Amino acid sequence: MRSIKSVYKVGNGPSSSHTVGPYSAAKLLSKRYPDAFSVKVMLQGSLAFTGAGHSTGKAVQEGWPLACVVYDFETPMDTLPFPNTMVFEITRKDQSTETVRVFSVGGGSIRIEGEPSEDDIEVYPQKNFSEMLDECRRCGITLTEFIYRQEGESIRQYLEGIWYAMAEAVERGLKTEGILPGGLNITRKAKMLHEKRVYNENTDITMNRVIASYAYAVSEENACEHIVVTAPTCGSCGVIPSVFYYMWKERGFPEDEIIDALAVAGLVGNVIRTNASISGAECGCQAEIGSACSMAAGGLAALQKMTLEEIEYAAENAMEHNLGLTCDPVMGLVQIPCIERNAVAAMRAVSSVNLAHFLSQTRQISFDEVIATMYQTGKDLNEKYRESSHGGLAVMYADREKALKEWKNGA
Repeated sequence: MRSIKSVYKVGNGPSSSHTVGPYSAAKLLSKRYPDAFSVKVMLQGSLAFTGAGHSTGKAVQEGWPLACVVYDFETPMDTLPFPNTMVFEITRKDQSTETVRVFSVGGGSIRIEGEPSEDDIEVYPQKNFSEMLDECRRCGITLTEFIYRQEGESIRQYLEGIWYAMAEAVERGLKTEGILPGGLNITRKAKMLHEKRVYNENTDITMNRVIASYAYAVSEENACEHIVVTAPTCGSCGVIPSVFYYMWKERGFPEDEIIDALAVAGLVGNVIRTNASISGAECGCQAEIGSACSMAAGGLAALQKMTLEEIEYAAENAMEHNLGLTCDPVMGLVQIPCIERNAVAAMRAVSSVNLAHFLSQTRQISFDEVIATMYQTGKDLNEKYRESSHGGLAVMYADREKALKEWKNGA
């Protein structure tokens, strides 16, 4: 299993698969082919269907200004090796040509066909979460200690940078007002949520409102194509920061303990990525929001010094109740329903940890079993519910807009 660094990457929104990954691919190939005369980049699968709304073409051209981006709507997604596929047709100055196929596999990571990836370096010999927990029990150590033993102390410095990027995204988002780009005319809500206290508001309502405001803050920054952290993706980037920022800012947990919790959350995400998927195009939104909710729950349980069994229960419970969640972004934008889902998932993560305090000894489903179920469910989902914007809310919204336009025109 790879390093948890592969789960957390800093980059521009709105989508790890559609902007961070394609940008990285274009940048990498531009350095590999310095003698290129012209470059045609064909976006296929989900990258074609939602690429305009996700600014994929812009990301590719920022990575390689020479690139001419073309959207391929003809090739069926189920015939592709991976739903997010890019084909680079490169012509050198001597007129020789080369074709390179690249897959954006989720969380900002890419894989060039026929080549090993730097993310393939093995750090954990264990294959799943159960084996990791068994190793912790055998050695009498915590999950945090297990992670630092496997990754080395350098991982702490890496996670410090990740935490600061997360916190900065929360703070930027809380200060900003206005309309999100893309044409849906959605007003930014984070600042209002954070400041608008309900009359006679109790502590539970305050906690949920504040956590939601932090999730909105980061997700709205993502929608504006600003810097966020894939956690594990850009589309789900608001969940973990909102929970951990709340525990730091409002509950007084020190930053070094927050960073330890980030490590555990990253390990949960790493297991999901290895044994299932964190790609909405491959397994629907359960792979993005569900994974983020599970990661936040596991990390929060570790932050509260809960047992190994309680940490597993919190992570499992969080994912179990996101099973089947579809990815159906309206107009291909990471806004409806994505922003609101980040807030709901953050609150669900907290609830999962609360349940783990009382019910961890009664559970009958392991974390590994629910991850295997998520992956199978994702594979069974119809293509139109896997980030193509061909079904669900995306289509309902389009039909509503069409009916409204016809009514206005007197049709």
